[in-house]
Amino acid sequence: MTANAPTPARLALLAVLSAVSVLAALALDPVAQDPAYHRFADTRALLGVPNALNVLSNLPFLVLGWVGVIACWRPTSRHIPALPAFRVFFISLALIAVGSAVYHWQPSNHTLLLDRLPMSAGFMAFFSMVLSLCVDARLGRRVLWPLVAAGVASVLYWYATELMGRGDLRPYALVQFLPLVLIAVVLATSTAPARIRITVGFVLGCYLLAKVAEVLDSMLFDTIGMVSGHTLKHLVAAVGVYGVLRLFRMVDAAVP
Repeated sequence: MTANAPTPARLALLAVLSAVSVLAALALDPVAQDPAYHRFADTRALLGVPNALNVLSNLPFLVLGWVGVIACWRPTSRHIPALPAFRVFFISLALIAVGSAVYHWQPSNHTLLLDRLPMSAGFMAFFSMVLSLCVDARLGRRVLWPLVAAGVASVLYWYATELMGRGDLRPYALVQFLPLVLIAVVLATSTAPARIRITVGFVLGCYLLAKVAEVLDSMLFDTIGMVSGHTLKHLVAAVGVYGVLRLFRMVDAAVP
């Protein structure tokens, strides 16, 4: 269910794009967390829950994460490609549900740490998963834990620099956005089965749409009235996560 062995040219392209992105980020001045980030459009409370819809819209992550964790630990699934990456992803997803709910209950840099730590691990696990399924299974396995460590380190670095009064989001921004570029390149050059590439592309598209909804938080709330852009971000991202669950089942079904 995986692609043929990667060519040196494809690996070189990914390496060059990564190096250029890192150098470009280093060339920028440090970027602190904007305090306005914590001011969301929808602050309505419900049954004593502040910012209720932004808090409660994390429930799909918890459900999908739990379903994914159960699926990943079935004995029949132990030999599927990218299993460790799937496991890290779904565990991270369940933790994102908790961390994001805590953050939206009381938004601050301190609670945002609880949201971003599992999110960074989930990003990197998904990237490793894509490498395993669309490039080379051995490559995906080898880079999983270094990628997860880099993701977690980027968040801890951001938080430490905020505590020192010179916040720097650059490493976290790389963790969040560089894999998107690299995954797009992988999909364009991969020889993996079309249904795998289409499903990965669907997940990627949902994530990008969720980011757009996040940016348009206030505008969407003013326009729709019932729901804000940030709540929609959670819901659209959950649809993308369902795509990851479908991807797992697709790969699982193909293993003899």
